[in-house]
Amino acid sequence: MESHLVGLLLGTEDDWPTAFESLVRSLGPVTDTHGTEHRIATERVTIEPFSLRDRPRHSLVIDRLAYWYYVPREWLKKVSLMDGVYLLNNPFTFQSMEKHSAYCAMIRLGLKIPETVLVPYKNPVDNARWAYTAAKYNRPFDLRKIAADLGYPLYMKPFDGGGWRGVSRVDDPDMLMRAYDDSGEMLMHLQQSKPYDVFARSLSIGPETMVMRFRPELPMHERYAVDHSFLSPQSGEECVTINRLVNAFFGWEFNSCEMLVAFGDGERPDEVMPIDYANACPDVAVTSLHYYFPWAIKSLVKWTAYCLVTGRRSRIDLTVQGFFDIADRDDLGYDEKLEAYRRLADERFEAERYFDWCDSRLRHFDAVALEWFSGADFDRLLLDTVRSTYPAHEHERFVAHFRGLLALWRADEARRLG
Repeated sequence: MESHLVGLLLGTEDDWPTAFESLVRSLGPVTDTHGTEHRIATERVTIEPFSLRDRPRHSLVIDRLAYWYYVPREWLKKVSLMDGVYLLNNPFTFQSMEKHSAYCAMIRLGLKIPETVLVPYKNPVDNARWAYTAAKYNRPFDLRKIAADLGYPLYMKPFDGGGWRGVSRVDDPDMLMRAYDDSGEMLMHLQQSKPYDVFARSLSIGPETMVMRFRPELPMHERYAVDHSFLSPQSGEECVTINRLVNAFFGWEFNSCEMLVAFGDGERPDEVMPIDYANACPDVAVTSLHYYFPWAIKSLVKWTAYCLVTGRRSRIDLTVQGFFDIADRDDLGYDEKLEAYRRLADERFEAERYFDWCDSRLRHFDAVALEWFSGADFDRLLLDTVRSTYPAHEHERFVAHFRGLLALWRADEARRLG
């Protein structure tokens, strides 16, 4: 018997961690290919002083906090470098999770990123050397001309992103200058707007990917539409490939990707344009994912179990030359490069082995999960989450809303399982 402890490094969220912990308990022991049983337990990680020579008790940590909180970030770096703890996600790539680095990397690989310009701070940064450096080296620039060259409408958004913070749609020069004035000390991108038909948001956990129709203009509880046919097979597969490519390139295993999709016609194919694909802490709240919430938690449990039981090693270095080699091939067109990227990404996530392993070792898990998501414990979790999220006069409305969507998932899942 081997035992593994999974650490959950959390901020304010409680819904998905409670579901994850419950499903891990329901999973029971998992037997590997040699006949050894593996038991997995969970623990919420606390933050406290630590010696750099401490030995961690955790085998794997799911991180939802260190993208903004430096104390646990440094602990993650220590347990990764010194102790081989498996991490979701790689703490050495937070600079890449700032949107700027991710844009640069995917432009280098030839993806259809809208034209993007980085503009200097509106207000001085808090540094005593700012005035001298700015006076000596900062060149004057015409923001209106930059925007005119990109073309209206466009978007101004922070280079490091995060929860739609500071994002402004800019339709004319007056709106442009107001948005820039409001940006303060945030470093901003100006990004070209592209016409599109649907907004797709995909969530990838290891080699599992769900592409969902996303409606950013609506309230959060309505943004993810339950729509299984909003994309063509070609564009749906391209969305999956792009998310997997991004994750494999940066070593991320729990990440979401946003893409604009313009439908084609008889003469031209659909066009998929990634606009945001570096999310250190992707949305997995039941009050936003609703119908898709069980899939996300199941996938997280399965990928965690796979990594622990098979002894998969965490990747903390960026070995990206293989992707660049594909990008630099003049004999490959765009679609052929995507196919090559997908093969490389699937190799890195051991996709074929993972799905075979789940089929042979976790065959019972879907039924176990369906039973739990149909039971009283999950309903209590849903009630508690609604009560802590919405004002009292809206509780009845939202409980009915989410219960209805989860009932739809249960019916669909029961049909799928036969």
